[in-house]
Amino acid sequence: MTVPDLAVWAWLLLAFSAFVVGVSKTAIPGVNTLSVAIFAAVLPARESTGTLLLLLIVADLFAIVAYRRDANWKALLRLAPAVLVGLLLGAVFLAFADDEWVSRVIGVILLAVVAFTLLRRRFAPAVAGTGSHRVAAAGYGTLGGFTTMVANAAGPVMSMYFLASRFAVKEFLGTAAWFFFLVNITKLPFSIGLGIITPAGLVIDAILVPLVVIGALLGRWWANRLDQRLFERLVIVFTVVGAVYLLF
Repeated sequence: MTVPDLAVWAWLLLAFSAFVVGVSKTAIPGVNTLSVAIFAAVLPARESTGTLLLLLIVADLFAIVAYRRDANWKALLRLAPAVLVGLLLGAVFLAFADDEWVSRVIGVILLAVVAFTLLRRRFAPAVAGTGSHRVAAAGYGTLGGFTTMVANAAGPVMSMYFLASRFAVKEFLGTAAWFFFLVNITKLPFSIGLGIITPAGLVIDAILVPLVVIGALLGRWWANRLDQRLFERLVIVFTVVGAVYLLF
């Protein structure tokens, strides 16, 4: 396999994105939308999804090692059925929709989720009660499965769910770590079947993996020093920025 012939600026952007992938998994989940946008701008849209997926799985491994004791498994089990439905819907959508439709639909979904979550946090103390838990898990889980399948963009969606659940920083990161590791592994057969994991993408991943590792280690150090309120604001800001980018 040969190294893809990309411009220097393209390699620099991909390197930055790989670093951000690591940071997003161990410190600020919402910031990963920047990597989704950059990969889609530098590489062909479908190839970018498969290439980024493998880097995300590498970062997931660091995240679950760092936060293996902090996951909320009840929340993960509630999400599982809806996420599987979302993955299947996303695979069907990806097989037929063009790149422009994919970006705009995801952007609209993310902005709607942010608005809904902020309103919920303003007028309700938290996701509470069995019925409320199930409704929220069904809605966010389906959207999360759909957006992660079509563009690796479920980070903002699930971040809004975990914020609505009022998880502390470590519980948030631990639950997100296991969620995305399990979901991304589940996506591999779909991605291979759709032909979005390519030999050229594998070469790019091999070159960028060290930067993912550096980002994950620095993110872990930073997470220990993040204030809860600052953490939540950063997640919301990066979610909105990513959604706006996908729309326009």
